[in-house]
Amino acid sequence: MDVSLVGSGTAPEQPARGRPRSEAVERAILEGTMKLLEDGVPLAEISIERIARTAGVGKATIYRRWSGKEELFVDVLRTAEPQDPEQLPGTSMRDDLIVLLESLRQRGLANRSSAILHNVHAQMKSSPKIWSAYHNSVILPRRRAGIEVLRRGQQNGELRADLDLELVNDIIIGPMLVRAVLRPEAELPEDLAERIVDTLLAGLRPVS
Repeated sequence: MDVSLVGSGTAPEQPARGRPRSEAVERAILEGTMKLLEDGVPLAEISIERIARTAGVGKATIYRRWSGKEELFVDVLRTAEPQDPEQLPGTSMRDDLIVLLESLRQRGLANRSSAILHNVHAQMKSSPKIWSAYHNSVILPRRRAGIEVLRRGQQNGELRADLDLELVNDIIIGPMLVRAVLRPEAELPEDLAERIVDTLLAGLRPVS
């Protein structure tokens, strides 16, 4: 018995209630979902019940972590895709834009090399709920990051003040999307992001 507790009026610390989030369980669920995709099961036929059986967990375990299969699918894709940059260089608008475009190039390469990713992206377009979840959780934050980089560039005098940033963002991202998505036969060389940014900024910088 710990005598320091006697007469102190302080009760021993009790263990925290509730089940802690288990990385191993979450990994099993994500991997179980990916296995179903690898086996060729269409997204529309993948239910929470089926994922639970494949992962060896209960449905309640999945629902404690994800509100539904749409949210779960988004996390599965995030796991399979190259990660977004955690931090931008911040040294200049040019450097930040190159990092963002390079991330898009890497996702294009991954989509080309992975039949599963390519198939899932294609299927998502026919599922409004899944596409909406992916758009809101993944695409919109990426778009906001690009526009914020351009906004800082305007404030720092690196970009003309009269430009529509939404439009400029589309103009910068567009060439990489064309190469990565619309022209699957086109090359995605290592210096493509730098070439796109430098080509476009040549006409968008303030005239000195």
